[in-house]
This record gives sequence, structure tokens and C-alpha cells, in this order.
Amino acid sequence: MVVIHRMFRQQFSQAPQLVREVLPGDTGRSMIVGCHIAEFASALRHHHATEDERLWDTLESRSPACALHVSQMKAQHADVVALLDKLDAQLSQWQESADPAAGEVVAGILDEVNATLALHLGREEDKMLPVASMTMSQREWNKFQALGRASVPKNRLMVQLGYILNPLTPEERTAWMKAGLPGFVRLLYRLVGRRQHEADYRRVYGTVPG
Repeated sequence: MVVIHRMFRQQFSQAPQLVREVLPGDTGRSMIVGCHIAEFASALRHHHATEDERLWDTLESRSPACALHVSQMKAQHADVVALLDKLDAQLSQWQESADPAAGEVVAGILDEVNATLALHLGREEDKMLPVASMTMSQREWNKFQALGRASVPKNRLMVQLGYILNPLTPEERTAWMKAGLPGFVRLLYRLVGRRQHEADYRRVYGTVPG
């Protein structure tokens, strides 16, 4: 879970600058950046919805003492949803026009998303993940993670895997992939997926991932 959080932190922290750097009227670029942001906004929505539906009540029933923290998690998720709704309402307008004023509205909403995520993800890692590690079996945790992967279109799985790996050190990448991914997936990423991800990254960021 912490690895997924690092991906969201990285992508949303970079998003406002991506928007602000689009030149006025460059709709080709605004469409690329907007689609990238929309993909991760959708991923964040699904991640939080899965937690709301499958995680919080389970943790509260097994550890009633965490009820207050569960309530805080749900409230913070509602705050994020409200911001993502605002983002959805403004993003397509900016994509179609590449208007700087519209772009600044989008970037401002993304700044708000970042501030909200900084509070929420930190608190979730401090308060909820220790409870989950003590009360959920590895089988339950694997099933929960599989629900997250199921939301990703098949043609984007390798690309998004690359974005998950980006914030990690080489040692962390090796350890995380070995612990969490079947051997054939690791092989597929080495043979095909890394190139797919690097092409997508260059299209969005104009450079290769570090």
C-alpha cells in the first residue's frame, strides 16, 4: 500500500507544473497532459472506493478501537472525491482550449488535491496500515490488491506498473516486484512493459524516467 501511495504522491505532485507549463493554445499538449492526469485521478478514485467498500469496515470490526480513525479516513476520502469532481468539471474544458486561465484553475485544484493527500495518506500509513498488518491475512491482502489491479485497462497495466516503480530505488523495485508479482509478470515487464512505460513517460514528461 505504501508503494501505491508513493506513486500517487509523485504523480499528483508533478501534475500542477505539467498543466502550468502548457503553452497557450497548444491543445495537442493539453490533451496529453489532461489524459495523463485523468488516468491517475480515476485510479485514485478506484483506490479509495475499494478501501471504502472492502477495507475500513473490516478493520473496524476486528479492531473496534480504530473506529475514530476509520471515520477520519472516510471523511478524508469524501474530501478527495469532492476535489476530483471539481477537477473533472474543469479538466476537459482546459484540454480543449489550452487556455492559461482555465489551466490555472485546473492547477489550483490539483494543488488542493496534493494538500489533502499529504494529510490523508500520511495518516492512513500511520494509523490504519499497522492495524491492517495485524488483523488481515496475506491472502486477504492479496485479494484486496487484486481488486486494485482489476480496475486498470489491460493495455495500461505495464505502463502503470512503471509509474508504480518510478519512485522506488532499484533495490526497492527488485524487492517489491519479487514479493508481489508473479514471475511471468516480472519477465513481461522486462521484455515489453518497461519500453511501453518509457514511451508513455517521454510523451508526458519529455524525458526518460530516472
